[in-house]
Amino acid sequence: MPTALVTGVTGQDGSYLAEFLLEQGYRVIGMVRRTSTINFSRLEHIQDHIEIAQGDLLDQMSLTAILNEYKPDEVYNLAAQSFVPTSFTQPVLTGEFTALGVTRMLEAIRLANPRIRFYQASSSEMFGKVMETPQRETTPFYPRSPYGVAKVYGHWITINYRESYNIFGCSGILFNHESPRRGLEFVTHKITHGAVKIKLGLANSLALGNLSARRDWGYAGDYVRAMWLMLQQEVADDYVVATGETHSVEEFVAEAFSYLDLDWQQYVVQDPKFYRPAEVDLLVGDPSKAGRQLNWEPTVGFRELVRMMVDADMEALTSGGHIRR
Repeated sequence: MPTALVTGVTGQDGSYLAEFLLEQGYRVIGMVRRTSTINFSRLEHIQDHIEIAQGDLLDQMSLTAILNEYKPDEVYNLAAQSFVPTSFTQPVLTGEFTALGVTRMLEAIRLANPRIRFYQASSSEMFGKVMETPQRETTPFYPRSPYGVAKVYGHWITINYRESYNIFGCSGILFNHESPRRGLEFVTHKITHGAVKIKLGLANSLALGNLSARRDWGYAGDYVRAMWLMLQQEVADDYVVATGETHSVEEFVAEAFSYLDLDWQQYVVQDPKFYRPAEVDLLVGDPSKAGRQLNWEPTVGFRELVRMMVDADMEALTSGGHIRR
């Protein structure tokens, strides 16, 4: 039975990845920070089947100790300060977790067992002010937020350890990926949750920022499969994971509201406080390399994704259930 360590296991991607790895027959170790408010809601259905280890990307010793104790074959580093607006208000903390945290984990692997296979969660936000469209593995980076800058560091330090120490390190440059488990602070879940509340008479309006920003949106459940596939290859490499389609925030809003038979223009207002200091206008990925080398392709389309999220919010808000934050 192979063993995998997943940092950020309580997040959207971590929960889907843990679920997927269990299906593949893995022993799954989920790393969590010791805080007073650890939220296991996304893991409730599998919590009895995974092991929880306390560790912190800010604490080098804790990472080395976990590797020595659990002896994982694979490490998936999904933990980060991952909300872009927060990176503008807490840029140093974002750098500590999202950039230097990667170095601490790689250094722990180098010292404990350099044969461990390592996956780094890179991001389409690294492309920022895009230099070419669509964006591929060779597209130059031009990040437009402290989060994007930190992710560029994490991406390159993974390559550096791969080339310097022969560590099997892969980076998945994942474009936006959503699900019913997405945090409510992210615009996609904010939209579907807000639309359902309006439909149920629990709200009268929904305030959003830039409606013209365009993103390549896929389903998180599809994207964790790509993470795993990267670590099953003979040679470590980096891959863009995307749908190859781009849609505006306005299109996402229109799809969610129309699915509920609502006219979004009657309810949605734009609020300048939700605009970023430096906007990323257009992201669309070219996943052809992942298709060729990993035999990966997305299974959930844009409309299906939006409706999946709307349905989940409707069920949660009408059945007394809870939204997985």
